[in-house]
Amino acid sequence: MGIKKKINLYVMALLYGLAGGNHFLNPANYYEIIPPYIGNEILVNNLAGIAELLLAAMLLIPSLRKLACFGIIAMLIAFLPAHIYMIQANCSGSFCLPEWLLWIRLLLLQPLLILWAWWNRK
Repeated sequence: MGIKKKINLYVMALLYGLAGGNHFLNPANYYEIIPPYIGNEILVNNLAGIAELLLAAMLLIPSLRKLACFGIIAMLIAFLPAHIYMIQANCSGSFCLPEWLLWIRLLLLQPLLILWAWWNRK
């Protein structure tokens, strides 16, 4: 594996590790964006945080990297209802962002993150 690919992989693992840890450091932020129809926001937040931390660690283990990348893709797809809910709810809370930025995150950032995981699967 080339140095650029390694750095890219470590950055990805670091970002997902930080994101996962943030679910436990600032859980109330995430409770606000979990759609009410999903329910049990504490459990959902904890599972999301654990998943991000676990997948970040798995990225660093060559034999688990492909599985981690597919897990990240699945997780990003599973997070789509929260992103849509933020747009629909007119964003009231600590994660409040302008609506145009929420649309960019949904339509541009999420697909790019999925492509990033796909690219790192090898």
